[in-house]
Amino acid sequence: MPAEIIKVGPLGPYSNNAYIIVDAATKHSVFVDAPMEGEKAIPSAQGTDVQMVVVTHRHPDHWATLDLVKEKVAAPAWCHEEDRNGIKPSIHDTLADGDNLTIGETKISVIHTPGHTAGSICLYLDTVNGPALLSGDTLFPGGPGRSDSNAALQQMIQSIVTKLHVLPENTHVYPGHGDDTNIADSKRQYAVYATREHDPNASGDVTWEG
Repeated sequence: MPAEIIKVGPLGPYSNNAYIIVDAATKHSVFVDAPMEGEKAIPSAQGTDVQMVVVTHRHPDHWATLDLVKEKVAAPAWCHEEDRNGIKPSIHDTLADGDNLTIGETKISVIHTPGHTAGSICLYLDTVNGPALLSGDTLFPGGPGRSDSNAALQQMIQSIVTKLHVLPENTHVYPGHGDDTNIADSKRQYAVYATREHDPNASGDVTWEG
């Protein structure tokens, strides 16, 4: 039985999203990100057995209520080793590129996508609605996440092109903020971006077609 993804948002002043991945067969689940107002996502996890809380990256708006969420759902928290500093007291252990999480009958693949932060991760799985990617702040409708430098932007684009755009085109993308997208649209938009010359110092909020 395929998994279900429950999206809760917008939450807090930055319109974050939180997600609960629910294994249909066992009702085991994973709670993804604990932003400001993360307590509003906790009711969506009720009736499931939360196995772990996954933080997609180290920016505080994605783990502001982590200790509260951990307490309420009685589950340990995980993130990538590169982003453990700063949230270390609240993190049980770390995840690495290529790790496979087994939640009931659901297999979740961890994809390390550095650029937005050094330890940014995405989660890929099959759901009742087809393949799905929880992209954190790596990939959004129309472009990559915010970058602090051109080197970080180039690293994030490399992560997207080599690790995310190779996924099935019908993969539904659930980002850390705002609306959803899919891999087909992202690839089409990036193809436009790739044909253009760009400022060698570009960073910040970049869009594929802007």
